[in-house]
Amino acid sequence: MPTHSENPEPVLTSPHRRASVLVEALPYIQRFRGRIVVVKYGGNAMVDPELALRFAEDIVLMHSVGIRPVVVHGGGPQIGELLDKLGIKSEFRDGLRVTDAATLDVARMVLVGKVGRDIVGTINRHGPLAVGLSGEDAGLIGASPRDPALGFVGDVVSVNPAIVERLLAEDLIPVISTIGSDAFGQAYNINADTVAGAIARALEAEKIIYLTDVEGLLDDVEDPNSLIHRISAAELQARLDDGRLAGGMIPKVRACIDAVNHGVGSAHMIDGRIEHVVLLEVFTDAGIGTMITAIPDASAPDRQDPAAS
Repeated sequence: MPTHSENPEPVLTSPHRRASVLVEALPYIQRFRGRIVVVKYGGNAMVDPELALRFAEDIVLMHSVGIRPVVVHGGGPQIGELLDKLGIKSEFRDGLRVTDAATLDVARMVLVGKVGRDIVGTINRHGPLAVGLSGEDAGLIGASPRDPALGFVGDVVSVNPAIVERLLAEDLIPVISTIGSDAFGQAYNINADTVAGAIARALEAEKIIYLTDVEGLLDDVEDPNSLIHRISAAELQARLDDGRLAGGMIPKVRACIDAVNHGVGSAHMIDGRIEHVVLLEVFTDAGIGTMITAIPDASAPDRQDPAAS
């Protein structure tokens, strides 16, 4: 049998490494206890069963240390899959699915009845914590049509956070499907990135976190090593205005800019393909993705200061 001096690694290094991780998390736990963190859940993190389990663990751990998470989810791929099975052809204009009455019914079934329930069920493996909501519930998300040519695709016109605040006051985790409705009760499917930003703003959240299928915001989309670790909303707006950003990142970027310009402490884009990525972003010094703040980078406190993260 080896003595401790012959093989100290399992006895000393491993426990010490685990302890150091916990100690590193401590100031962030203290800083964010009682604060609201909105997490927009989508991409591979949602369709990969193992990543879905790890995501639920992250949300439950945050809740367990006193942070108040709110989950907002989309479900575009799942909607497309069911439409294909039903023989309903999807048409896209400028990246948005044209949504007639039949397509809207499918979207509601998938988002509220399938995807939302799956997320709630996975979280609730750890205890009776999560409650599923639609944006139609209690007037949570007021909507209006974006473009008649798109059918029942909506924009957010108002957020009434009362039902979410009541759930948070009961120490529960809201899981929100992004179907909104207008004053006449007509439902609309709304971009989940936009909804997440609007909800974070209405709740005066400490953070909004977007899980994506990339590492974060890249300075050069052709160079995976050009990750931007921190950027101000003004700098990000300039990149948007001059066309350096395009495609699926635009709704996230616009939502991040709007959120931090209206009181949300910071916005984050992180790679949802990494296990426990939410914990790595919230509870470690370096973080793992791109953080957007209202403060210009040159004058901002270093990211390693938990009071500024």
